[in-house]
Amino acid sequence: MTRPLIALPARFSTSASALRYRAEVAARALVEAVYRAGGEPFIMHPADPYEPSRLTRCDGLLLPGGGDIHPRHYGADTEHESLYDVDDEQDAFDLALATHALEAGIPTLAICRGFQIVNTVLGGSLTQHMPEDHRHKLHPVSVKAGTLLAKSLGGEETTASCYHHQATATLAPSLTPTAHAADGTLEAAEMANPGPWFLAVQWHPEDTAATDPAQQALFNALVRASG
Repeated sequence: MTRPLIALPARFSTSASALRYRAEVAARALVEAVYRAGGEPFIMHPADPYEPSRLTRCDGLLLPGGGDIHPRHYGADTEHESLYDVDDEQDAFDLALATHALEAGIPTLAICRGFQIVNTVLGGSLTQHMPEDHRHKLHPVSVKAGTLLAKSLGGEETTASCYHHQATATLAPSLTPTAHAADGTLEAAEMANPGPWFLAVQWHPEDTAATDPAQQALFNALVRASG
């Protein structure tokens, strides 16, 4: 059986030891999770301007984590001092890619920054720095019953591996919340009206997917929907 081709935009990196100079990278844990699920990871060069035809050959999309989005994209006129790895070219590519995927109905799993990108293009906003961030944290998440997320995870409680200092401030009107941390932080969302397969999580399921079947199940669900 042919593996569904899952697009995964690369992240710019200032250096990589094996490559000597500047690099474009994808997290190995993400690539492995997609491959374990039966998908074929397709790493996309984040070229600006984005050309929609580049996604035509792909069956699904994974929007990964990464640096912060420039606040101007969600209407903020100030920048918090904690912002890091902001890159205009990366922003332009990710925002255009997400817009196209949503309009085309391509099955999409959005992770951490990916969730924030989707929320931004749909009209939501972000808290630039949380009072208590969720970096290097493994914590329980409560999932709303009957949601696509609950069905994909196989339950209404999961343990999430988080690394984010930003969070959703205003959720886009077309999204509905599906999971929260104990401190009230929104940890997941999906489309308010049923449509093409879409899930967004603020945590990093790839961190524990190799040992936690519930986290791997999110990648399995993406690949199934893309097949």
